[in-house]
Amino acid sequence: MAQSNIKVAVQKFGNFLSSMVMPNIGAFIAWGLITALFIPTGFFPNESLAKLVDPMVKYLLPLLIGYTGGKLVHDQRGGVVGAIATMGVIVGSDIPMFLGAMIMGPLGGYIIKKFDQFIEGKVKTGFEMLINNFSAGILGGILAILAFLGVSPAVDGFTGALVVGVDWMVAHGLLPLTSILIEPAKILFLNNAINHGILSPIGAEQIRTNGQSILLLLETNPGPGLGILLAYCFFGKGTAKQSAPGAAIIHFIGGIHEIYFPYVLMRPLLIIAAILGGMSGVFTFVLLGGGLQAVASPGSILAILAATPGNAGSYVANISGVLVAAVVSFIVGSLILKTGKQSEDLGEAARKMQEMKGKKSSVAGSFTKQQGEVPASVQKIVFACDAGMGSSAMGASLLRKKVKQADLNISVTNTAISNIPSDAQIVITQEELTPRAQNKVPDAYHISVDNFLSSPEYDKLIDQLKNDHTTSKAEEEKRVSAENNTDSNDGLLKEENVFLNQHFSSKEEAIRFAGSVLVKGGYVEENYVEAMIDRDNMTSTYMGNDVAIPHGTEEAKKNVLRSGFTVIQVPEGVDFDGEKVRLIFGIAGKDGTHLEILSGIAITCSDMDNIEKMVHAKSAKELMAIIQSN
Repeated sequence: MAQSNIKVAVQKFGNFLSSMVMPNIGAFIAWGLITALFIPTGFFPNESLAKLVDPMVKYLLPLLIGYTGGKLVHDQRGGVVGAIATMGVIVGSDIPMFLGAMIMGPLGGYIIKKFDQFIEGKVKTGFEMLINNFSAGILGGILAILAFLGVSPAVDGFTGALVVGVDWMVAHGLLPLTSILIEPAKILFLNNAINHGILSPIGAEQIRTNGQSILLLLETNPGPGLGILLAYCFFGKGTAKQSAPGAAIIHFIGGIHEIYFPYVLMRPLLIIAAILGGMSGVFTFVLLGGGLQAVASPGSILAILAATPGNAGSYVANISGVLVAAVVSFIVGSLILKTGKQSEDLGEAARKMQEMKGKKSSVAGSFTKQQGEVPASVQKIVFACDAGMGSSAMGASLLRKKVKQADLNISVTNTAISNIPSDAQIVITQEELTPRAQNKVPDAYHISVDNFLSSPEYDKLIDQLKNDHTTSKAEEEKRVSAENNTDSNDGLLKEENVFLNQHFSSKEEAIRFAGSVLVKGGYVEENYVEAMIDRDNMTSTYMGNDVAIPHGTEEAKKNVLRSGFTVIQVPEGVDFDGEKVRLIFGIAGKDGTHLEILSGIAITCSDMDNIEKMVHAKSAKELMAIIQSN
């Protein structure tokens, strides 16, 4: 358990560091292009335009990282204070302070967040702007001074030690050994922290003095990942083999290294192929004198070529290093794939990768399987989630409304995955749950969504159904009649269960708060709260549009005493796996008596204007009126 917790902590830390860098990749590219083009050894040397290089790498990039880090912790105010604090480490050093920015940005956001929490409710009316502006300025100024006097020298010393270490490794031919750390770090999403926090600052200093740096090739080399994907092209099985060629193009040309991670996770031994490929590539770079004159981000072959010094020797060295890495990882990867049993569940591997990342992956969805085309004569669409009481009910309500508006007599229902009927023709689930749904009803057409409240898949499906559908009027009338005969739930949404202006440090704290309200209200037994935590860990209860609907697992239905809701307004938001949630609807559903009001909530929350109104509601009655008006 302790080892698992450490692994999760490392993954979250890596993801947080990555989140500071990734939004600012455009700035890195701009600096890289200007450097590659206009420095004395560039393609078009220009002394005047080359003056942009140093200010961009010394001021612009660290400030952007510091601002982003602070904003991740405490939104706009955190970003401003983080940027002020980052200025201290910038001025206190002569080297690019990417690592210092990664420290001071989040620290600035954290300090101002704690200050805001301390003074909440204590500021007299009319003094809010004064307190907000002066607190940010004073705290930011203090942090900048502390950064200038303490953090900057410390980072300077740390970076100096790294430079000495790198020089020693180069002198003794040991630089290829860095791949033992770098390649596994990619799988833990620490690559951006290593590349931009450590290698880039040292590399930028080497560019100043030598005109190029080999360090900028250590993490960005696409060769190891390319070799693994090519091995799957020849020796993989099933969907892994079919999807590998496309993934190889995205990885090598697009520079999205993340896309090969699921292939490694299917066969963990392939990390050996990545390490040996990386080591071989670095050895080739050292042997032939390879290096870049600017940061290559993302790690695409095109970015590497663009940042390569404009001479034939450098091109030969860099291209050779990439190709050697690809060949070695291909050979080792092929041996591993041919000599062992392969897992063919690429979707499951992608889900594991997304869990490791701690937030939605931009590439995980590309591995989710959809069978064929939408079937003809559709009569039954089923939304499915783990328990069948929350997210699936909301999704079904929204699609049912769209079906009605399109004059399609098609049954749209919701259920738990374990209860999906065998005659379901179309099954809609969250991305993480699609593999389970496919195992339950493999002959159905499966659609994966990541946002139950505003997924574009709904309108796409409606357009397809308009062209070819068969009515199921009797079944639809039967369903509508059943819904109209449910017990009245006018009393489910109660004023005492609406909480305004709440603040939570984590999603778990928010879910436990919602669960405690349901327990106190006599809706559920106490152990239902833990089931709510388990349900969110299984698949995020974030629904899209800044809304989350925490509820229990399917097994926890027995702990529900009666249907009930709690509505929690969180104006500043709380993080749900990388998504900002400002409205939380805690749900306990029994015998379907909650479905009508849940349908109303879904329709209300599908409109962002309603979300904004509820987030800024000044009373419980005002918030309830917005829900009940829809």
